[in-house]
Amino acid sequence: LYTDQKKMEVGQIYDGNEEETTVIPDIVTVGKPFGNGMPLAAVITTRRISDAFEAMGVEYFNTFGGNPVCSAAGLAMLDTMEAQSLQQNAVHVGGYVQDRFRELKKDLSIIGDVRGSGLFVGIELVRDRETLEPATAETSYLCTILKEKYAVLTSIDGPHNNVLVVKPPMVFSVEDVDCFVQSFENAVKNDLGSADDLKNISKTPT
Repeated sequence: LYTDQKKMEVGQIYDGNEEETTVIPDIVTVGKPFGNGMPLAAVITTRRISDAFEAMGVEYFNTFGGNPVCSAAGLAMLDTMEAQSLQQNAVHVGGYVQDRFRELKKDLSIIGDVRGSGLFVGIELVRDRETLEPATAETSYLCTILKEKYAVLTSIDGPHNNVLVVKPPMVFSVEDVDCFVQSFENAVKNDLGSADDLKNISKTPT
């Protein structure tokens, strides 16, 4: 089994519950986030697979492999994660994100569901909670207005492009969450027009 950690930072989806991990991959690849801005990736696997690859007698080759500067950046990133307890921060702050949006859901009918793990959270937006009609145009508009007016970066996902995705840096704080939630509430209450007004807006890229 192979998994690719691409969109999230290393440890970002950590939720503190080791018992929930029922599937353990044989190979994990980690891309851009591993170097915190430096071009660095990693392949993490079991000793059995590593030994089998070596026994094949095939030499691994990578044009940009073995860069000591980027390797040092990766090691420093791992040290920083441990020293600043950033995985634990992902658990605490990520849980707070979900709690705040579930509370806001009581006041904003456009929020259909809130789900996630650690600092990787999705807010599903709907036009009707009974029919679960996706608020696709509204999600695109909110993603755009959050960026342009409130300087808050989100993205969009889901089969209907109606899930506002939050995957902030690992150092994201409770205060940052409060600012984000207030910005989202303002955007919905003060900036969001009717569905008819949103028909011609361009789709926000994910």
